[in-house]
Formats: sequence, structure tokens, C-alpha cells
Amino acid sequence: MSENVVRRDRWGVPQLWAPDVISLAWLQGQTCAIDRAWQLEVQRWRSEGRVSEELGSTWVDWDVFARRARIIDTARRCFDRLDDETSAWVAAYAEGVNDGLAEARARQVAPELGNLTPGHWEPWSPIGVLLTQHVLFGTLGDKLWRDRVRREAPAAWDLLCGPRHPSAADWDGIAASGSNAWAVAPDRSATGRPFVAGDPHRSLELPGVYQQVRLACPEFDVVGIAFAGVPGTPHFAHAGTVAWGITNAMSDCHDVYEEELRRTSDGVESREPDGWTAATTHHEVVHVIDGDPVEVEVVETARGPVVVGDVDSGRTLSVRMVPRVEGDAGLATALALLRSRTAQDVRDAWRGWVEPVNAVLAADRDGTVLEFTAGLVPDRAAANREGPVPGWDAGYAWTGYLPHAESTVTEVAVHANHATRHTAPLGRDFASPDRARRIAELLGATDALDADALQAIHTDTFHAPAARILPHLTGLAGLSPAASSLRDALLGWDCRMDADSHLAHRYAVLRAALVDSLCRVAAFDGLSAPAGVPTVFAPWMSLALRVAVRLESLLAGPPDGFDLEAELVGALEEAAAAPEAVWGERHVLRPIRVGPPGEAPPAEIGASGDRDCVLATSSLPEAGDAFVQAPAARYVWDLADRSRSRWVVPHGVTGSVGSEHADDQQPLWLQGDLAAVPDDDLTQGPCLD
Repeated sequence: MSENVVRRDRWGVPQLWAPDVISLAWLQGQTCAIDRAWQLEVQRWRSEGRVSEELGSTWVDWDVFARRARIIDTARRCFDRLDDETSAWVAAYAEGVNDGLAEARARQVAPELGNLTPGHWEPWSPIGVLLTQHVLFGTLGDKLWRDRVRREAPAAWDLLCGPRHPSAADWDGIAASGSNAWAVAPDRSATGRPFVAGDPHRSLELPGVYQQVRLACPEFDVVGIAFAGVPGTPHFAHAGTVAWGITNAMSDCHDVYEEELRRTSDGVESREPDGWTAATTHHEVVHVIDGDPVEVEVVETARGPVVVGDVDSGRTLSVRMVPRVEGDAGLATALALLRSRTAQDVRDAWRGWVEPVNAVLAADRDGTVLEFTAGLVPDRAAANREGPVPGWDAGYAWTGYLPHAESTVTEVAVHANHATRHTAPLGRDFASPDRARRIAELLGATDALDADALQAIHTDTFHAPAARILPHLTGLAGLSPAASSLRDALLGWDCRMDADSHLAHRYAVLRAALVDSLCRVAAFDGLSAPAGVPTVFAPWMSLALRVAVRLESLLAGPPDGFDLEAELVGALEEAAAAPEAVWGERHVLRPIRVGPPGEAPPAEIGASGDRDCVLATSSLPEAGDAFVQAPAARYVWDLADRSRSRWVVPHGVTGSVGSEHADDQQPLWLQGDLAAVPDDDLTQGPCLD
């Protein structure tokens, strides 16, 4: 059979067959563009720093950051250094996107485009999309936060950045934590074959960043979850004889350098260990559809692009990122993974990965289960992990990359962005171990684990921090009858953050009141003011968020001037006086929808879960308990029979609001249900949609 085949299952998931891997890449790009035309254009604009041209001045800060960080130039550099086959593969995908965008407009299946003529995807545009998705996924924001605390509120350092209280289980990893993955070896499996399951945690966009797809050609047949705009299915896939899934390893792969810059008659110079050297500079213009153009001076030192401050501001910070340094975004790994047949093949493919650094679980039909980390983590001074370091001091230069560890899984393995023997040497800011402990507990409750048992774990709502925070209420005096009754109820509560729970709602009110009162202590003065960094880093600068993730430590060792008992009484009284409601009325999903001007925002939907539940859902405290971060997909890979594997995404396969498959999976996602992966016979000839 030599023709391309496109079939769709009942959920609209495309099943693609092509006669060779390059044709398949074109077909994946074309199909994705038909399904996600508007989203792909927005992604391209974001990578190029051109969103303001189309959507207005609210995007200027992002566009300026994208230009200064040199995202699209890095993508071009990475593309130019690809091997010939991977280069052709990525270029074919981009060509498919161009053809798909034209078809989507001609068929009028993407009404968001309106009269907009889609732009041109360059061969490196998919790499730009991948870099854009991950440029803020690392430690850059955390380092800027610690720099702010050290400079503006040094008295708060021990409370917000130092070691946690010994009795607390809170940790500092906030940027990309919430993902789970677990693997079951044959000895613990009801089928005698391994399982891999998990749920990546990201900010939920509408449509989602992930798209389900099946990719098949004479070389391979892979069911997986792709990045919209990027070829392959690198993060989560089942290739028939082998399957894999990842979580963020929370590694420290970005560095921030303080730069000394000066203008001379010849241009801009940066201070280096051996004197002053010319920096690379040029000017770009961000055009704004509803405002004046913005001129951007792009400056790059020997360490990397300057992203905070400017030559004339007195203080400038550059960022050093591995893709920029190495000219490699890891796309060769994505192609190699499609050809994997064993867990060892998967491990070998991941050796070419760059960033973000991932914790990988891989299992094959023969029973081998491996866990390992993948990606490049610079080897440098310990101080680099804390915050900005002097760029002119050679003692803070990179000296190579850290080694990775791997091990064979004999029973079960759990990854949840927490510090493990594999990940701990690679980073500083990890998630709490609560999710990992809970998953391990649930896995340990059954001797012979099957797909149903693994699926149920995804939506577990036990909130371990509540079980440690609520005992502080014991023994409080001077409570009103209502507050006393609520205290007794909370102390007997099962600590499950279920959407229909009245006590979960009142616990959340109490928690928010404590966070609010802690934010007002004298030690934190100044940290509520604007941070003086680009607004793209605003989430990392949130004092309320930093207090929320350190709440256990701050209650166990209160700051000076914080009357713990009085504040607990006040918070409990506030919770008791709150209007009657359930958690799902307060805890609503607000997905990010970057739509055309004038489009109505998506409806809010109540849901279960919370930060540090296995069902991890979270947002900024400034937004109340409405959440934007949640599982961006769920999957259970069955190595005994791929057709029994399952998955779901929060919305659907297509991107246009109102289209048949735009949000048809949402009821499954909310209820914790999964859909069967597609497994049609693709050898019976073309069936083009």
C-alpha cells in the first residue's frame, strides 16, 4: 500500500499511515494543522515574538521576552545542526503544517482564522514551538525569585527560601510540578506483563498542548500523545512492544548570570574574566496591532541572552540555556523513540535528549522495566543553583554535564516530580513527596495490579497537607459555637478534596485566610510590590504562592510577629462564617484560551483535586481557588495488549470551539474515565477524512 491513510476513531483521534517515515511526518503536520489551525498559528507567533502583531498590546511583554531570549534564532540554530534524516523529518512536518493550514482555511474548518491568511512555517518552526513550550519550564523563575528575596527582603530568606521546618513536608518546586508516572513490573501485574501509567501536569490550554495520535508506517506503529506543532510523540507513547512515559525531573538546567555591560563607540561590551569583550547586539521591532511599535535591543554575552534589565539600567541578567549553548533541542530523540522496540531502545533514544530534563519510565513486552533520567544538566558551582552569579567570574562557568543514573524496576516505580536517588543530584527545587507516597500506598494495596486499578489512581483526592495542618486546630480556645463545631468536623474529615465536599470548601477558606495573614508579616514587606522583572515571570514572583507552598513550615515555625493561635482562631471563624458551598463551586477550571479578539471566554467547570493531591490541580492564590494547572492528559499503557490501553485529554482532539471533537472528552476527564486507544487495521486502503 503506497497511499497515505487517515482514519479517526469515535473521539476524532487521527490514525495515520504513510509509506515511509518522511511522508508520515508530513501527514502528521497536515492533520494537526487541519485540527488545530488557530492554535498552531498562535504557537508560531509566540515562538517568533509576534503575537502583538495579531492579538494586541497585552502580548507585548511576551514578545519582547521572546525576542530577547532569541527563541526563534535558537530554533534555527538547532535545525541547522540536525542530522540529515531528522532535518528532513522536521522539515516534512512543517511542510505538512503549511499544506494543512491552507486546507483548513479553504474548507472553513477553522472559523477562528476568519479572514487571516496563515503565515508560513519554516522548517525550524516546530523546534521554535518546542522551545517556547519549555523556555519557562526550568529554574529561571525560581532563581529570579530567590534573587528578589535576597535583595529586597533578606529577613524572609530563611522563611521562604531556606531549609524547610523538620516537621513539614512542603517543598519549593512550583513551576512544573504535579505530574505523575508509575510503572508496574510483571511480578506485580495481573497480566504478567508490565504497565506504564501517568498524567502530565501543565497549564491547561484550550485546545490543549497535547494531541492524541497514532503514527504508523512500515517501520513502526505508535500510539502516543504529541505536542501540537511538533513531530512524533516523545513524552508518552506505546509502540506495541514497548511503552514509555515521563515526568519533569525538576533538574536545574538554566543559569542566571549578573552582567556588567557598557556602551562604547564601537557598541556594547560585557565584562569577562579576562577583561571587556564586545557583546552581540542588534535591534528588532515588535509591531503592535493596537499600539505603537516597540523597539527591542537584543544583547547576548558569552553566557547567553540578556533577559532582565538593559544596558543602561545598571543591572542586567542573562540566561544560559543548553539548547542555545549546544544548538540542539533533542528532536533526534523524538524520531529514534518511534523506532524503539525494547526498553533499552527507549533508554538509548533518550540519551540524545536536551531539556527539560525528564524522569523516564520505560517497559517492554518481555518484562523489562527501566527508570532513568534524560537531558543535559550543567556541571557548575553550587551557588549557580541558588540565583544569579557574576558572569565575569570564571568560577561560575559550566565545566561539562552531570551523569545520569538508571535502574531496573522489579516491582513498582513512582515518579512525581519529587527528589529521588535519580533526580536529587540534578536539582534543588522539587515537589513534595506526598503524591509519590500516596501513589505508592495505593499501588501497595493490591497484589495483582490491572488497568482498572491503575486508572483509579489518577483521580485520588487525598490531600496529605491537610492531615498535617488541621491538628494545629486542636486545643484552640475562645471559639464561637460554629467555629468549634467546624473544628470538630475538620478533625474528623477524610481530607479528600472532592468537588461535592462541603468540608473541603471550608478547609480551603481556612487555608486561604492563613496564607493571607502570613503575607502581611513584617518580614515579607516589599515582596508584594511589583518585582521589577518582565511580567512573564509574575507567577514566580507571587508572594501568596510562595507562602502557600511553604504553609506547613510557616505554621510549624511561625515568623516573628505572627500570633499563631490568634490567626488560627480567626481563620477558623472565617471558614465557619463562609456561605454554604461545596469545593467544586470554589475550585473551578479556567483554561487558557488564546482566541481571536471578541471571542467569549470558556465556561468555568467545577472539579475535584488540589495541589499535592494525586489529582493535582493548582493556580495562583490571587485567583482564589480557581485553577489552570491540572492533568493535561492521562494514560494507562498495557504491555500485554495495546488495544486494552487507555487515555484521555481534558478537552478533545480538535481546536475550534463548537466543533464535534473540541471538548467531547471533557466528561471522561472530569469523571476519571479513560477512552480506549485506537487500534484499527490501517492496511485496508485509504479512508481520508
